[in-house]
Amino acid sequence: MTDGPAAAAPTTDVIVLPGATSAQGIAKGAGDTFYCGDLYLGHIFRGDLKRGTAELFIEAPEGRMSMGLCADLRHGWLFVGGALGWAYVYDIQTGATVATYRLGTIGDLKTTVVNKVFVTRRGAYFSDTSSAVLYFVPISPAGELGPARTLPVTGPAADLSGEFNLNGIVAPDAGEPLIMSHTANGRLYTVDPATGASRTIEGLDVPNADGLVLEGRRLWVVQNWSNQVSRIRLSRDLMSGTVESVITHDLFQFPTTAVPFGDRLAVINAKADTGVRPTADEYEVVIVDR
Repeated sequence: MTDGPAAAAPTTDVIVLPGATSAQGIAKGAGDTFYCGDLYLGHIFRGDLKRGTAELFIEAPEGRMSMGLCADLRHGWLFVGGALGWAYVYDIQTGATVATYRLGTIGDLKTTVVNKVFVTRRGAYFSDTSSAVLYFVPISPAGELGPARTLPVTGPAADLSGEFNLNGIVAPDAGEPLIMSHTANGRLYTVDPATGASRTIEGLDVPNADGLVLEGRRLWVVQNWSNQVSRIRLSRDLMSGTVESVITHDLFQFPTTAVPFGDRLAVINAKADTGVRPTADEYEVVIVDR
């Protein structure tokens, strides 16, 4: 990806999600628009970075959850990782449900955590923090959604030693390789989207790695328990990287995901440090320079 035009300066560096009971994912929409999810209720909020406001946009049916989000602006879809075996697709104009996918089988449903999602020109890739797999939903040039399929991940990224494993997922403009974070071991990997084979990106130690932002060869890694975002310079072949700087903010409280707006990042606070379910009074997006 390449840098777009600089976004207008926001009116505030904190945007509250009114009425949210939890938070987890954030996706970039058109212009100054962003979308955030209420993790445990599944609701979707729509915000405006320039105005510094957010409001409830989609009231999800009972039983849904909302983890990672990614908007497909070509076709007007919002893809949502739905946690325990599920994923959802919404129309970003009307908020209507376009599709639901049951990605985990009956036998492993209780341990299938469908988390982050990233959309390429070929389709949407979902990570699973409890299993060494990727889920892929194809998207035709006309925007038609195909049946989901499961891709086993092999190599070092398939490590399942922690409670939360493969997590964040992004890809260059060409759509491959995928770049993924591993929360438990603090590593980053490239993953071949055709074969599932993985390789460690050398030279990096990013504890509590969660959501990712990629632009060109710069990668931002949100580190939840560490309350920071690391900016990384990747080598041209994506085989190694170097941490250039670390971004912090007094209001970071278990940040999980981020999206870019010009020279700034919009970072969402999940506040999972308050418990599972979290018990914070409010949830917000924090705007920082990147």
